Amino acid sequence: MASQKPRILQDTRDMSWSLIPLVLLCLIIAGVASQCSFSPGGPSAGPVPTFDIDAGLEYDAKELGFPIRHPEAPEGWQANSGSRSIITGEEGGDSSTVGFITPAGRYVRFTQSDAGEAELVRFVAGESRTATDTREIDGRDWVVYGEEDAEPLWVADFGDVRILIGGSGDEAELTTFATAVGEAQPLEP
Repeated sequence: MASQKPRILQDTRDMSWSLIPLVLLCLIIAGVASQCSFSPGGPSAGPVPTFDIDAGLEYDAKELGFPIRHPEAPEGWQANSGSRSIITGEEGGDSSTVGFITPAGRYVRFTQSDAGEAELVRFVAGESRTATDTREIDGRDWVVYGEEDAEPLWVADFGDVRILIGGSGDEAELTTFATAVGEAQPLEP
């Protein structure tokens, strides 16, 4: 006579007792490998990544065919990312982007490009937006592209270059940064 139960008599209780050791083994391996943690209060913010804005913008100034500005970031702002992209379209061109984290933990994007304003806005927003307002900051007009439930984008024409600032920053932060951009002189190529 067979010592095992017939398959028809096996149930979920038997399966549960078989899975418990496997689950415990997986948890032990994950714990030893430091790949899991227990945080009853939810996730916590880690350190902000750093980006060498000086080296990034100096390199862009040498490589790109338009004036690159290096504005003095407000106190407490930390550059955390940088990239270069090609904007396609009838008035496309190159772009240089640097991201900042403000002391309030908000992200502010700073993009410089020789592309046309419409292509630049479309590239950043991923959709067609219309101008909703303007701001005059230190004698320069910034066109505001805003939509409900979307981060505002501010664009100004600096002649050979269009500059876009935007992100989750509030109006005061964007105004402060727009002032810094207006005061910045182009870097030497």
